[in-house]
Amino acid sequence: MKDKIWSRNFIVISLINFLSILMFYLLIVTIASYAIETYHVSTSIAGLVSSIYVIGALVGRLVTGRFIGKLGPSKILTMGVGLFFISACLYFIEFNIGFLLFNRFIQGIFVGIIGTAAGTIIASILPASRKGEGIGYYSLSVILATAIGPFIGIFLMKFQNGNTYIFGLNVLLSAIMILALVFMKLDSSMFRTGEHKETNESFAAKFMEPKSIPISFIALLIGFAYSGVMSFLSFFAEEIHLVDAASFFFIVYAVATILTRPFTGRLMDRKGPNIIVYPCIVLFAVGMYMFSDASSSWMLLVAAGLIGLGFGNFNSIAQTIAVKVTEPHRFGFATSTYFIFYDIGLGLGPYLLGLFIPFVGYRAIFLWMLPVILVCIPLYYVFHGRKAKFYI
Repeated sequence: MKDKIWSRNFIVISLINFLSILMFYLLIVTIASYAIETYHVSTSIAGLVSSIYVIGALVGRLVTGRFIGKLGPSKILTMGVGLFFISACLYFIEFNIGFLLFNRFIQGIFVGIIGTAAGTIIASILPASRKGEGIGYYSLSVILATAIGPFIGIFLMKFQNGNTYIFGLNVLLSAIMILALVFMKLDSSMFRTGEHKETNESFAAKFMEPKSIPISFIALLIGFAYSGVMSFLSFFAEEIHLVDAASFFFIVYAVATILTRPFTGRLMDRKGPNIIVYPCIVLFAVGMYMFSDASSSWMLLVAAGLIGLGFGNFNSIAQTIAVKVTEPHRFGFATSTYFIFYDIGLGLGPYLLGLFIPFVGYRAIFLWMLPVILVCIPLYYVFHGRKAKFYI
């Protein structure tokens, strides 16, 4: 009989993670247009409103690991969920663009706290014999959220006062997260707290895993290339008159990723990561080209599928590599390192790309991402591909 994965704690933590990521993507595809309509800011500042959330999440991930060792992940998770609820309520206060930026930043921190604490709990409660399988199921909560969140956001934006509905939904979902905590029953003995020992590690090694940095840097570039799609899809869709098709973009993206994830995972286990990573980068590049050149609904949705096959599968494989290149006692740092770099790419992308959009337009910006994606092929070979057989 196999060890149990789907325990009550596993389901509750997965639900909390799903809701927090859903709200992340729900807002990140809609908040830029809200900033422009409400505060009449530039495209670049609107992109910053969208991406500063990711920068906050990066800060949250960076500092939370140190506190988890002292307080325990369940206390950190409870604190993060409570603060997230407060920040969700603050969206109803229309003070000025500075206040919106501040709220976006601190809510991003709380998402980083929730994600880091939830991931630590999942890694601790899963049986050792099925840890990889369990983490794979857990990661599906993120994939589903990346599809459902933008779909709901773009759908609600079609209504008059759509932002009010979006902010209200965020408060409701945040309250559900608080309620879910009631059903979480964790034994503190499964977590090692207060046992951190000072070592001769470098300052950086106390927050990140150096061995995971090379593959994480490639994830930064891949995330940067994808960030424009994530933040400016609604604007681009209006410009090319494909708003209805765009509402299904992330659904198609998620379906393509979910249907292929089990296959790519098993293939990686048998043949190593190279047989997956190289095709994924190429598919992502082809999908981005089709996206930049989209003039019909079918082109936009085919691009979504290709980006899901490429970008979506690359992320899971790269995250696995980030963990496998290091020692078991550093797995938490390896995962954190990967997402720190990935968040930097997602966070800086919308702001930097937003600087050029008024001058060259959306199509050119997305087309410019092709060399960024393709340069990852030689970088991956140098950083990991040529020696992958030693790790997998």
